[in-house]
Amino acid sequence: MTNGYINRMTREELRSKLAEFKLETRGVKDVLKKRLKNYYKKQKLMQKEPINRDSCYDYICVVDFEATCEEGNPPEFVHEIIEFPVVLLNTHTLEIEDTFQQYVKPEINPKLSDFCISLTGITQDIVDKAETFTQVLQNVIEWMRQRELGTKYSYSMLTDGSWDMSKFLNTQCRISRIKYPSFAKRWINIRKSYGNFYKVPRNQTKLTTMLENLGMNYDGRPHSGLDDSKNIARIAIRMLQDGCELRVNERMHAGQLMTVSSLAPLEGAPAPQMPRYRN
Repeated sequence: MTNGYINRMTREELRSKLAEFKLETRGVKDVLKKRLKNYYKKQKLMQKEPINRDSCYDYICVVDFEATCEEGNPPEFVHEIIEFPVVLLNTHTLEIEDTFQQYVKPEINPKLSDFCISLTGITQDIVDKAETFTQVLQNVIEWMRQRELGTKYSYSMLTDGSWDMSKFLNTQCRISRIKYPSFAKRWINIRKSYGNFYKVPRNQTKLTTMLENLGMNYDGRPHSGLDDSKNIARIAIRMLQDGCELRVNERMHAGQLMTVSSLAPLEGAPAPQMPRYRN
């Protein structure tokens, strides 16, 4: 079946054909077309040679920070991380294998705004009892080490957009007077991967829109870092099922955000280590 023929199919025809192959039938028309084309592409490859179904990495660590904020986010306001979640996605089983979540005590603006509490559901009492960012980062690194990431298993970080690493983590490391952690210097920006794979414009790559276009509803509380991370992981799973090769596409270099070419050599994140303090 040619791409041209698939492009001319109606949504119902696409769903019918996908159902015939016992494939997922939810999603908008563009997603269904991509899914069917990928299925035929895989079949063709399998006839030529056994296809290697392995993903680029054994695991993907999905991170979606929550940070202090004020209504309207005035430009001079300094955002501090107040929730550090990690969702561990096994790319071979396509299942969420484990999760990590800890709250963080902010230093510069220790009192949360009403807007921040309402948006994130994180209360003043929660952050007052929380540990400092440096200690929470140490706990994250220990959690990752116990799961042998970067030693026995290859892995990559994944975020919803560039801000988590290039802005929130970058700023927080300066506040906490530590160097930027090496394991978070390269990551998969799922918005870019999604836009490129399904051929959709940037305004269709918000979390709720991506879920909607894939025929899924948001599960949990929006702006809970852990719930956001789990929903991002659900999108990653569907993309892997649809044949997308999720690979690193952004990095930090000398404090600046940079794009990583899809032609760059494939490499996983290093074994996590606690960064040194800044001089």
